[in-house]
Amino acid sequence: MEGWPDYWKDMVPMHYATHVVSPLMAMVDGMADYVSCFGSGAVNDEIARRSGSAFAVESCHIKIKDSDVAAHVWRFLWDTARQYHESIDVYGSKKSFEWELMTGEHPVLHTAKRPETEIAERVEVPDYAHLLPREIQKFTRGIVDEDHLSFIRGGGHGGSHPHMVNEFINALLENRDPFPNVEQSANWTSVGICAHQSALRGGEIVKVPDFGKR
Repeated sequence: MEGWPDYWKDMVPMHYATHVVSPLMAMVDGMADYVSCFGSGAVNDEIARRSGSAFAVESCHIKIKDSDVAAHVWRFLWDTARQYHESIDVYGSKKSFEWELMTGEHPVLHTAKRPETEIAERVEVPDYAHLLPREIQKFTRGIVDEDHLSFIRGGGHGGSHPHMVNEFINALLENRDPFPNVEQSANWTSVGICAHQSALRGGEIVKVPDFGKR
């Protein structure tokens, strides 16, 4: 996060994990049951003092309720040599997807049962702007706020922002719950909070609160 606004120095890696956790949980329409997380390495004294956490890296496993699928999330913000990178890898029995390691590359799609040299191929992720109202289609690719480094990679988090806005506004117009709804949002957000608690306890399992009891 070198060069980003100074307030980032106040943040714990897993306390800003919601947009990393959400795609994983959305893919399986899942809710987190409990987590186990380890802290690794150390940040400099200023970051440790401001954030209240000395960990350079936090690595979390998520048990998904009523599923044989588990998720793994790891995050770092400071004092780790790495190009700015937000990514997701998904592994299945027929196909697997791996995000590109360097900006400017294409992700990799693996297909099972092919000859070894043909299993992996570079693919280009399509733009789904056509699913949006015409007025906001441009925001999936365009750089809107050039002063914010997250937009250098496209219209914010891979072009997801206008899709999220469209879903929320349509939910209001149609008088229905948005996706994610309030219970899902609370559950997915709590993963990062619980993960940091686990890291402070040496990886101890921490149960995610049940927000359905209200």
